Amino acid sequence: MAHSRLQKLAHYLRPHWGKSLQGILALLIVNAVGVYIPLLIRDGIDELREALSFAQIWHLVLLILILSSLMWVFRMASRILLFGVGRQVEFDLKQKIFQHLLKLEPSYFSSNTAGDLISRATSDVENIRRLLGFAVLSLANTVFAYGLTLPVMLSINIKLTLLSLAVYPLMLIIVQLFSTKLRTKQQLLQEELSNLSELIQEDMSGISLIKIYAQEENERRAFSKLNQQLFKANLELAQIRNTLFPVIQGLSYLSLLILLWVGTGAIARGEISIGDFVALILFAERLVFPTALLGFTITAYQQGEVSIDRVESIVMVKPKIQDTAESISLPKPVKGQIIARHLSFTYPGATKPALNDISFTIDAGETVAIVGPIGCGKSTLANALPRLLDIDQRQLLIDGYDITQLTLEDLRGAIAYVPQDSFLFSTIIKNNIRYSDPQSEQKEVEYVAQQAQIHSEILNFPQQYETIVGERGITLSGGQRQRTSLARALLVDAPVLILDDALSSVDNQTATDILKNLSQGVKRKTVIFISHQLSAAATADRIFVMDEGEIVQTGTHTELVQQSGLYRSLWNQHQLEELLH
Repeated sequence: MAHSRLQKLAHYLRPHWGKSLQGILALLIVNAVGVYIPLLIRDGIDELREALSFAQIWHLVLLILILSSLMWVFRMASRILLFGVGRQVEFDLKQKIFQHLLKLEPSYFSSNTAGDLISRATSDVENIRRLLGFAVLSLANTVFAYGLTLPVMLSINIKLTLLSLAVYPLMLIIVQLFSTKLRTKQQLLQEELSNLSELIQEDMSGISLIKIYAQEENERRAFSKLNQQLFKANLELAQIRNTLFPVIQGLSYLSLLILLWVGTGAIARGEISIGDFVALILFAERLVFPTALLGFTITAYQQGEVSIDRVESIVMVKPKIQDTAESISLPKPVKGQIIARHLSFTYPGATKPALNDISFTIDAGETVAIVGPIGCGKSTLANALPRLLDIDQRQLLIDGYDITQLTLEDLRGAIAYVPQDSFLFSTIIKNNIRYSDPQSEQKEVEYVAQQAQIHSEILNFPQQYETIVGERGITLSGGQRQRTSLARALLVDAPVLILDDALSSVDNQTATDILKNLSQGVKRKTVIFISHQLSAAATADRIFVMDEGEIVQTGTHTELVQQSGLYRSLWNQHQLEELLH
């Protein structure tokens, strides 16, 4: 698993190897100069015992100042380059996640909450950015610091060097003991953050419902509980860090104390010069920061490991519905004939099929109403036509072509679909209507609004077509949202139009008028009208009656009311409701 994570990190960095290598090279120069300066100081101190003029001292000071400035310049360059790579990887990952989510079928989002997906695309990606910025810089710096400093220290005095570094293996053992706890606590923290993000997202979307039922206090308590759990997870992670890092830092300074203790005796015995001793102290001090920073690097890696798994769990999901190398284009012009041949579909985890061996033919330009009790499979059939569901081959055809063999762009370009949930974006009405074609002219927008019988109401709004509808169209009534969604679908001018209970909030007369307008004219669309409004459905060319995933009756309204069966029962119930109203 760890090897695969390292492979992922290498994959993230591959497009940015150039800048990464430049940053690492800058760090190499920083550490090389950092090793050279103590040697200059050593030579200066040793020469002081003999004869060193004031001018020579100034020359040494000036040289050290220049080298220190050079170190600063290259250190800043390394930070800009490596942190920049981390930011670029963060940008790439966010782009990749979003593009991948757009390819996934709606069923994926029903089993994965928006709050959790948002957390993975933001918080987890930021953790990976820190890993590839700070952690790579820190790790490279540590490797160079030890790789360049240790040989020089050993060349001065092997015994003193080994004694000063004797505590470092213990440091690595302690880090390893803490690593599992760090990973577990970090994963818990990310999960708690996802839960809190999910609650915030749901509450902001359902704020009207919360106020209607006066549930503010309950939601406050729910938020407080999740926030407390997040707070607890943060504290537990902080406790581990606050235990680990001081131990690492204390051990690193212990090596300096050992050097001071043993080194004075070595000077007295003449084993090393005072300059060598000062150089060893400076070298040991150079290793303190990289070693202490190792704890932070380990934490960043633990966070990054968890976040890599969480991000990859999204991007590794393969879309069930996507184009293949064998996908073909739908020949133009599209007529709009729909054929179903023994169409069956069962939702994952369900035992009973939502659609059970359905067969029918809908001619081009025909208006067909689909009616039936709730849960009989009407919406499943509507979702199957544009391939929002993963159906088997040769079960649905448009103009004689198997929809599973067509490119998704061509198939969905031929079908305008208005679902039950009339989703509107938080922008002006005009932009919502022309979402499918953002370059549409005002007159085209007004024309389809008239067809959807929403134009006159839009003109009564304060800003007319420039009126902002609010999140999910909250400022509009249910009927207005549905007719705005219908206008958006009509602007596509697709040969097939599917209305999945899309006029349920519109009165019967308006729904009937809209359906008549759609089924008239020279350029008629194939209209599939799914509804509980039998008055509007009665005007269709044919009616399919569904029950328990099957089509149990077909015919015109006149034919069906004369037959005993489900449709006549539904119609009689509708007539009774009309009388009561």
